[in-house]
Amino acid sequence: MSEESQESPPASPAEPQEPGSQDAGRRGSTRVARQEQASRLVPEAELVPKGMRIAGAWSWRIVAIVLALIPLGWLISQATLIVVPVLVAALLASLLMPVMNVLMIRARFPKWAALIVSLLVLFAAIAFLVWLVVNAFADGFDIDWSRLEDQWANFVVYLRESPLHVTDEQISAAIGQMIEWVESNVSNLLSQAVSVGSTAFAFLTGTLVTLFALIFYLLDGGAIWRFIVSLFPREARAAIDGAGRRGWVTIGHYVRVQIFVAFIDALGIGVGAAILGVPFAVPLAIIVFLASFVPFVGAIASGALAVLVALVYLGFWPAVIMLAIVIGVQQIESHVLQPLIMGQAVKVHPLGVVLSVSAGTLFGGIAGAVFAVPLVASAKVMVEYIASGDWRGLPDPTRAPRRPQQRRGRFVRHPTIEKANDE
Repeated sequence: MSEESQESPPASPAEPQEPGSQDAGRRGSTRVARQEQASRLVPEAELVPKGMRIAGAWSWRIVAIVLALIPLGWLISQATLIVVPVLVAALLASLLMPVMNVLMIRARFPKWAALIVSLLVLFAAIAFLVWLVVNAFADGFDIDWSRLEDQWANFVVYLRESPLHVTDEQISAAIGQMIEWVESNVSNLLSQAVSVGSTAFAFLTGTLVTLFALIFYLLDGGAIWRFIVSLFPREARAAIDGAGRRGWVTIGHYVRVQIFVAFIDALGIGVGAAILGVPFAVPLAIIVFLASFVPFVGAIASGALAVLVALVYLGFWPAVIMLAIVIGVQQIESHVLQPLIMGQAVKVHPLGVVLSVSAGTLFGGIAGAVFAVPLVASAKVMVEYIASGDWRGLPDPTRAPRRPQQRRGRFVRHPTIEKANDE
């Protein structure tokens, strides 16, 4: 072929284009393609705001925890005959454990003798309270019905002359409603009276369970706790062990301090009632002592009972003086005893105490109100210890060093202590 034939044919004429228009189109199409590719590569998590992602993460975890606690709460409610005595035994064990330690360390008592002496001290304290109540009621109630009628008549006169201007018709209507309520609920009252036998049986069973649990807590509490810790993963045992021991110490502090606070409340109200001549001053003091184990609520209820007894038996002004005594004792507890003593032992804010007692009463009744504060205080200490990370690097608490053994005339010790000695 000739060179002319090998040459490429001339390009066909094209439409005139503006300078740079072709490069601009290519750049635009490339930019669109890159934007589409970038939009496909963006993770879905970045399309949701960070605050929404955090709220969602917290939400489903809280829902999961609540759903896990619902069946646990149901099981506890069905097994109150076992759960409540076990918790009562734990509180008593935290109270008696220091007594046993003193007897075993300082007095050189064997463990079984220290246990017997500690239980005798507990039984003697309970018997003393029962004796005080029985001795107070030994001569009868001595109710003066004529005095009660006079107090009722004075109360009705006060209602008439008060700014409320309550009429006799309104008082009669209120009494009639109370009578109707009693008549409509007589079946429930009778059923409760019939169930006294079963309640007594439950109380006896709970007392026996509490006693057995208390004995084993004091005798072999360490082994029981190590078994519980061994149920957790090996990496978490040091954290669980340290947190549990700190929670146990907190419960012990709470019980001892609460007994002291309850004694101060009972002494103040009981002495005030005795000076005023209020009947049943000693039983009222014991009721105040027992009710003080329910923070805030128990003190208010027992104080109101003392004021009511003073109003019924002594009149209006003695009841006012009794109310002043109750308020004064409660103010001393709230502003002196609680911050200085209870605050150092429990370290729970008063608002937290009120909310925990209210929640415990709502879900667990009287038992829930009693155990709410020690459980919340121990949980606070346990969470703080686990969050601190001080347990990292500690050995497994369930693997304690073995005791020295005598083997073939050679005294063998644990390898971490020292090597074996030759004969």
